[in-house]
Amino acid sequence: MGAHNTSVNKKEGSKKNKTKSNKIKGNFQNLKGTHILKLIFDNLRKDRCLKIVKYNKQMQQSLDLNINDYIDYSSNLSIEIMIIPNKKEYGQFINITKEQESYFHIYFNETKEETKCYNLTQNDKVTKIKILIDYQIKSLNELFKDCKCIESIHFKKFKRSNIIDMSYIFCRCLSLKEINFSDFNTDNVTNMSCMFFECSQLKKLNLSKFNTSNVIDMSSMFQGCSSLKELNISNFNTNNTNNMIYMFCGCTQLKKLNLSNFNTINVRNMGSMFQECTSLKELNINNFNTENVNDMSYMFQKCSALKQLNINNFNTANVTDMSYMFQECSSLKQLNISNFNIGKIEDMSHMFSGCSEKLKKAIRAQNKNIKNNAFN
Repeated sequence: MGAHNTSVNKKEGSKKNKTKSNKIKGNFQNLKGTHILKLIFDNLRKDRCLKIVKYNKQMQQSLDLNINDYIDYSSNLSIEIMIIPNKKEYGQFINITKEQESYFHIYFNETKEETKCYNLTQNDKVTKIKILIDYQIKSLNELFKDCKCIESIHFKKFKRSNIIDMSYIFCRCLSLKEINFSDFNTDNVTNMSCMFFECSQLKKLNLSKFNTSNVIDMSSMFQGCSSLKELNISNFNTNNTNNMIYMFCGCTQLKKLNLSNFNTINVRNMGSMFQECTSLKELNINNFNTENVNDMSYMFQKCSALKQLNINNFNTANVTDMSYMFQECSSLKQLNISNFNIGKIEDMSHMFSGCSEKLKKAIRAQNKNIKNNAFN
């Protein structure tokens, strides 16, 4: 009972002292009314990941930040990202990386609606949001992960080369239609896994200027990019890459893919690499070096439009799993696996299931050691 009375007294006192600023802060408690900004600033204040936020003074006051603590780090910033939100979708907008001594600066254009409401709602006219990232940041891991209301991202400045991790950076950006990489530094990045995972609205990506010479992990990099029709990775350097599992899995609209520059000498896992690339009509992988690969399971599963595939040079001496490798490659007319070394294969189940009977017959004639369960 005493605790209840104390609570009532506190409420009464707060009503008497309530100011305009307090009313504004109250708005931030209403999730439906504040949407994007509440998610951003509540997260920042809770995790203390963002030391400085620069924006209009009214918003600064409403968030109860100490103006004396404000320091302008702009002279040290070398990454500038412009974002255009899609106001039809709502969800998590910015996921700030939890890294000690992280500095993210977020700017909003000051529209009449923003100044009035101190938050972003579906009716607001905010067209541009700018993020500046300080030199301390070395990882952009999950920066935009699950940001369902971003339509366009433009990297305007990216002079720094100390970023080493870009994994999951655009993961599940379900409304993302455009990324401008005209100024984008990947010189020392080692991890690009799941970088564009399930960016299902992206129709084209030009990554011709990407420096991938230090990238070790490309697993699931484009997995689930189901609208992607144009992908330029012709200059990719994969000399140090050891993981390509699920790399293009689910890219159902891709009809061609230029991998002529790929060096796969260090790759150990190619499982599901092209799985469900159902529109892929041609694929030149003549230069693939597979001597260190141990997993090829599901590698070409459901590549149903693929009519020919040259794998004459495949070295399969270390492969242990080929299960479902060509399952439902129903358009394949011929396939030469006469040089396949299957001495270490532990599983080749359903390897050719769903392929034409003519192809199965030819495979049986080429290699008598292929087990019967490979054709079921």
